[in-house]
Amino acid sequence: SLSPPSKLSNTMSAEEVAKAFVAHFYQAFDTGVDGLAGLYSPSSMLTFEGQQVQGSEAIIAKLRGVGQVKHQVKTTDIQPSNDPNAIVIFVTGAIQIGGDNPLHFCEFFHLVGTGPG
Repeated sequence: SLSPPSKLSNTMSAEEVAKAFVAHFYQAFDTGVDGLAGLYSPSSMLTFEGQQVQGSEAIIAKLRGVGQVKHQVKTTDIQPSNDPNAIVIFVTGAIQIGGDNPLHFCEFFHLVGTGPG
């Protein structure tokens, strides 16, 4: 699970937090995946094509291994979680890897607030 910045969750709706997170996540992923490290905690997990990796360092290493990418987000669906400090986000779009033809992608996020609010 990923952690939205706590200052956002104090002043923004779940939808606003999710939209800001998605914009930040894909911009950082496309320009320098190391910029995503602060979004992950030691208990964060990424599952990709059946492989699970846990913790910020392992997740960033996995994402770095994808290579240079460019995302184009098409849809973002947001809903509350059963945890009042969490939201779930489902994103679809197109991804271009290393200049190849774009492929469809979908991604699911479970954001869990770690600070007050």
